[in-house]
Amino acid sequence: MEFAIKENSWIARIAAKKLHSDYVALVLGRTIHLHRVSKEDFLKNEKWVKHEMCHIKQFKKYGFFSFICKYLWESLKVGYYKNKFEVEARKAENAENKN
Repeated sequence: MEFAIKENSWIARIAAKKLHSDYVALVLGRTIHLHRVSKEDFLKNEKWVKHEMCHIKQFKKYGFFSFICKYLWESLKVGYYKNKFEVEARKAENAENKN
């Protein structure tokens, strides 16, 4: 699956403030936006990569704007941690690689 990585992303910096987190990876479409983590260090973290790749698949499945709307609505209803898209991405962190 094709994707891009953007280091020092202002979008990820805003998300980090909102989430009260020092390090953030955030997906928009097929781009993983990073805040306070290098591309090299991000790619070394297999679970984190799997999590963000799940979000890329979700964008592909639902479409860019549709997924953003669904994700935001879900977050408003149940919060970030219980958001079904985050739950799915956390499950993907431990999934075995399928070649």
